Amino acid sequence: MRLPPLVTGRLIQRYKRFLADVELDTGEIVTAHCANSGSMLGVAPPGARVWLSRSDDPKRKLAHSWLIVEIGTALVGIDTGHPNALVAEAIRDGTIAEAAGYASLRREVKYGVNSRVDILLEDDARGRLFVEVKNVHLSRRQGLAEFPDSVTARGTKHLGELAAEVERGHRAMMVFLVQRTDATEMTLARDIDPAYGHAFDKALRAGVEAVAYACRINPQEIVVDRRIPLVG
Repeated sequence: MRLPPLVTGRLIQRYKRFLADVELDTGEIVTAHCANSGSMLGVAPPGARVWLSRSDDPKRKLAHSWLIVEIGTALVGIDTGHPNALVAEAIRDGTIAEAAGYASLRREVKYGVNSRVDILLEDDARGRLFVEVKNVHLSRRQGLAEFPDSVTARGTKHLGELAAEVERGHRAMMVFLVQRTDATEMTLARDIDPAYGHAFDKALRAGVEAVAYACRINPQEIVVDRRIPLVG
């Protein structure tokens, strides 16, 4: 995924979930859109170096959008609107080998009980593969990425619906997309959401597959480039 030209600054504060005040390197203070409804635990410290895109669309309330933050030596992608597109791109180019070989790819397809699957792959010979994508940027130990960063009842529901598709004879897969350049493995943050951990274990027993992939991130692009171990 190529990124538009970005401007840099320092985070002043993130608040009301979707807003962030940033002091640009020019000294100007702007309020940027933060496309992330999670807690952003550990990735929104005041003073952190951040990268923002800017739009000239007069219909937008906020011209700037927060895309990347620097945490220690790592770059972290915080825009949760990116992962579905990144994973679709990585499936198409063969990076996510576990999902390769399907004739068609559709996004945001209705399934289950009033839900939409992030990606649906279909093929006359191979059948259907339902893919749910989760953005991962929490890390409380060097090199170890974790999901979720807050309680996710919606995520727990999706695990049950993926298991139901397996029971119907289809494949189903969780793709944890780690938007951190320092991640070498990933695990579940079971202390943050025990219910999600229980539902995940149950889904695996039912035949749902799970993989974790990490990204290469810089101010010019974000690219899915490596599978990392999913542990615990």
